[in-house]
Amino acid sequence: MDSLADETLLRRFSRERLLIFPRDKDETDTEIGLRILFERGWSAVTIAGGAGGRIDHLLAILGLFERDPAPERWITGAEDIILVTGEAQFDGWAGSTVSVFPVGDRAAGLHSEGLKWPLDGMEFRRGFAGISNLATSDRVRLRVEIGKLLVVRSAASRY
Repeated sequence: MDSLADETLLRRFSRERLLIFPRDKDETDTEIGLRILFERGWSAVTIAGGAGGRIDHLLAILGLFERDPAPERWITGAEDIILVTGEAQFDGWAGSTVSVFPVGDRAAGLHSEGLKWPLDGMEFRRGFAGISNLATSDRVRLRVEIGKLLVVRSAASRY
């Protein structure tokens, strides 16, 4: 939290609970937080925020999904972003705008249910994506047989 404007806010916490790192470092605060959580045995990690500022930080967070271990979800003010390996089911998505991106070199052997434009049999290589699909039913199911898929549900369509 090297960008914390009011460091007096830290006084609420005991010194033993604070982890302090130098401002000049080789990891972002998000990377440090993820590393510590994974070192402490957490396997399901959600990132909250982090999309309202600099583009370099946004791209760095996206890169975290290519790591192993990786966060499983990222919630911003405008999107809900979920990493899909294997199969996933989402409920309450009717009318949502849904986009998909390959994580790593490719995502292949795709199957979908509940989307206006099915992903069945599709393959997305790095640099390609399925943008602005539409959830036509309350339940959306996705399967990826090879690789990982980053699924973005736009917040404007969540409400």
